[in-house]
Amino acid sequence: MSKNKWPIWIRDDLSAVSCTEKIKVMKENFDEISQLMQDAFEDGIIMEVSEKQIRDVLHHIIDQLENPYKKK
Repeated sequence: MSKNKWPIWIRDDLSAVSCTEKIKVMKENFDEISQLMQDAFEDGIIMEVSEKQIRDVLHHIIDQLENPYKKK
């Protein structure tokens, strides 16, 4: 996936999200997240933090995300 190319967003039932505004919000959110992660990664490298450790911590952050709207 290229830097500014995001996937076609799908629902749990595998149907595509087609609302232009929703797709725009997702693109903007993921562009921002990607840039923040890149900046944090580069800062860590400049500060001589292990590249592997930075990647591990970024993965850990993703793994800890919680869905507050999960159906019960």
